Amino acid sequence: MKFRPCIDLHDGKVVQIVGGSLQDGHNELLETNFVSSKSPSEYADLYESDGLTGGHVISLGSGNRSAALEALSAFPGGMHYGGGVNPDNAAEYLDAGASHVIVTSWIFDENRLSIQKLAELSNKVGRDRLVLDLSCRGRDNDFYVVTNRWQTFTEEKVNADLLERLADYCSEYLVHGVDVEGKSQGIQEDLIAVLGEHSPLPVTYAGGVARLSDLDLVKALGNNRVDLTIGSALDIFGGNIPYASVLEWIRNNE
Repeated sequence: MKFRPCIDLHDGKVVQIVGGSLQDGHNELLETNFVSSKSPSEYADLYESDGLTGGHVISLGSGNRSAALEALSAFPGGMHYGGGVNPDNAAEYLDAGASHVIVTSWIFDENRLSIQKLAELSNKVGRDRLVLDLSCRGRDNDFYVVTNRWQTFTEEKVNADLLERLADYCSEYLVHGVDVEGKSQGIQEDLIAVLGEHSPLPVTYAGGVARLSDLDLVKALGNNRVDLTIGSALDIFGGNIPYASVLEWIRNNE
């Protein structure tokens, strides 16, 4: 299990938000936990200095292009990029320094997965540089992939079938537990267990981390196969988990 760092961007600034509150054209509904006075490149420099690779830069809405390119160029090859990725713009972020690009919404048509579009993007980017974002919300005792700022339910359940079916087109999965994202009230244990048991690819879980011991819990629930990112709960984002303690946990678990 690895710790994966993050840089979430909104209106060009590093932020932490309650994930389910982001909606196009409705900034008044956005629940913001933290807005940083530091630049995206300062966070990227920090992660590089601590050897934390494989994290992600996520653009939450429009107006983040320059900030994203700044972060990626500060840590070349060190982080993934996600946010509005499609075949026409993916190369820009890869050329700027992203090791991988992350995609969700573009590969869906009317809430249904388009294997044709997924194959097109995979062929253009390269399977080894593509990450699929399968962020999901719970409904009827299952987890469904959500798109369009995590507001729209698709028909795709996050289960063994989906994880196996998509593995030919990408190299990793990123999964936010949207119902708990940004709330620091506890992780979605059942979702992590599904990922740990069934994902044939490296997978990173995000959402709801509340305490340092959640690192151990994710390691156990995910069979040491599910990586973890922490946002709002980290002290570098205004939370109560010391970033230094996470680094110590990493050293003790290598």
